[in-house]
Amino acid sequence: MSELRALLARTTEQVLSQTPDWAAVAQAGLDKVLVPESWGGFGGSWEDALIVIRALGYHAVDLPLAEAILDSVRVEERDLHTAMMVAAKMAGALSAALDLSVEYTRQRQQFGKPLASFQAIQQQLAIFAEEAAAANMAAAAAFRAADRGGAAFEIACAKLRANQAARISTAIAHQVHGAMGFTSEYRLHHLTRRLWKWSSEQGNERFWADRIGAQVAQRGAANFWADLTR
Repeated sequence: MSELRALLARTTEQVLSQTPDWAAVAQAGLDKVLVPESWGGFGGSWEDALIVIRALGYHAVDLPLAEAILDSVRVEERDLHTAMMVAAKMAGALSAALDLSVEYTRQRQQFGKPLASFQAIQQQLAIFAEEAAAANMAAAAAFRAADRGGAAFEIACAKLRANQAARISTAIAHQVHGAMGFTSEYRLHHLTRRLWKWSSEQGNERFWADRIGAQVAQRGAANFWADLTR
């Protein structure tokens, strides 16, 4: 990570981890991450925007920051880029829910031992970690493709993978937390509610699976492997 990108990551974390209002976000310039420096912005790429949007999801911040970032630049397919933003927020929220689940199972005692010491819990958390990692990697691939241009396939895959990960991972998170996970005072409740909401925004699993299938069919079987590994 470059020094400038590391600075962006630190600034984003400092602002979004403190239950910010819009004034704090605007003062830090997070809504101008894609705006050129000559116009008073950060002058970043889509990969820089990913840092901000993932953190938005990780801290479950209910501010229209993703929309503001999209409004600051010209994009030809607004709905597609909105789906990319949602996938990134979901990736961040999944990482946060995983961190909460790991910490909870380390602290919670059952039969005189931490929950994390039981093999069944470890297996569930391993699946959770796989799903969160897959969603994060798919989002990263989509934002890198957006920097190159023509990211429709990668964005479709990222949103589909995020939806799948949310369905599997939220179930595991609430299984290992038990009733604690549903209490309104506990953070997991806020993360999973947003994940369920975001899963239905900009297309559900079937919508994106159909779209990917249509793209593959249109490109033809001869191009499938090259497109998949591009």
